[in-house]
Amino acid sequence: MTENESMRDSGVEWINETPNDWKIERLKNHVRFAYGDSLSSDNRNDGNISVFGSNGIVGSHNQSITNGATIIIGRKGSFGKITWSDKSCFPIDTTYFVDKTKTMQNLRWLYYVLYSLQLDTVNFDSAVPGLSRETAYSLYLPFPTISQQIDIADYLDQRCAKLDSIIAIKQQQIQALDVLQRNTISETVTRGFQACELKETGNVWISEIPDHWKLVSLKRVCKIQTGFTLGKQYDEALIERPYLRVANVQDGHLNLSNVTTIEVPVDVASRVELRAGDVLMTEGGDLDKLGRGTVWNAEIPNCLHQNHIFAVRCFQHKLLPAFLAYLTTSRYGRDYFEVTGKRTTNLASTNSTKVGQFPIPLPPKNEQKEICDYLESKLSVIAKTSAGIEAQIATLEAYKKSLIYECVTGKKRIYSNDEKAAALTLGKLGKQVYTLSK
Repeated sequence: MTENESMRDSGVEWINETPNDWKIERLKNHVRFAYGDSLSSDNRNDGNISVFGSNGIVGSHNQSITNGATIIIGRKGSFGKITWSDKSCFPIDTTYFVDKTKTMQNLRWLYYVLYSLQLDTVNFDSAVPGLSRETAYSLYLPFPTISQQIDIADYLDQRCAKLDSIIAIKQQQIQALDVLQRNTISETVTRGFQACELKETGNVWISEIPDHWKLVSLKRVCKIQTGFTLGKQYDEALIERPYLRVANVQDGHLNLSNVTTIEVPVDVASRVELRAGDVLMTEGGDLDKLGRGTVWNAEIPNCLHQNHIFAVRCFQHKLLPAFLAYLTTSRYGRDYFEVTGKRTTNLASTNSTKVGQFPIPLPPKNEQKEICDYLESKLSVIAKTSAGIEAQIATLEAYKKSLIYECVTGKKRIYSNDEKAAALTLGKLGKQVYTLSK
């Protein structure tokens, strides 16, 4: 049994399906993963050299550390993610990279092969999720000739470029729908959905509202309940209760997949227990997500909340929780919390005073209900359309992965133009011989 045949019996199913004339060898025999270099954002100089992290371009610099076209492989963070650079670049120390000095194989073909390996599922490096270079090196790959590699890469470049172009158009459609959703919310909660006379408010955050609306501070129409502080020691008898952390309340959405419990005194639990209709807002987080509210519908009985989450309890004869949640999502709501929030790098925080001062355009209660019903109807149509486009993108991306896999494993054979012409000529000769023999 030859070495190639032995490797085909390695138990790796897709290797057994590759053409017999392709060599099956370990990655380490043909490729070296070089480590990226340390380059903090403070140490980057103005320049046109792309800086790559594990998830793609993260900045620019005036120097490169690679030689020409480069494959970047995520090592930490988005480990296993494969990125391509057409020219010399600067991969940072959370990545590996491969350029023409690290392999004799066709780089573009190698990019597609590494893409098809799904290296993000290969291994974890120690206790921290990451790609082990040694484990990647141990993988078996099918190696066609260099000329075959070039044919495969050229074919995939053409086909994938078309697919990527379609996917980009679909993604632009989703972005346009997202803008439409935001504009619909902003326009409706500040001016209603029917034409009416407007009046000036004199308020810097919202200059005009319908003539029959009021403009009030949020604290005038609600109670703002703060939560409990973790880590306190109690001497009294304790009861166990589920509680929400900041991670459970983000950007106007609830994530209840990992809600934990805590033991607190009965009086503390009663003070910070959530009620159906509370609008939950986080004290801190990403700057562009600060202040988004989401309505709590008592999804978990007897649930509490920690001090980094505000439970805004609307006086429901004045302000509907759903209307407030829409207000926090509107353009002016976003502007208010972004500008008034305390910033630290990419994060920001607010406080109960700023939340209480949030200016609320207040229609009559029946009109608030009509606005919420209108928005629910409009936004459901937008969401359904967006979901349909996302499903199309998922189908296109799945087809792209399948196409790459079939080409780099040889299940779909790619031939050069000369080979195609030769095959066509042989086919014609075969027909002539068959005709003459009759």
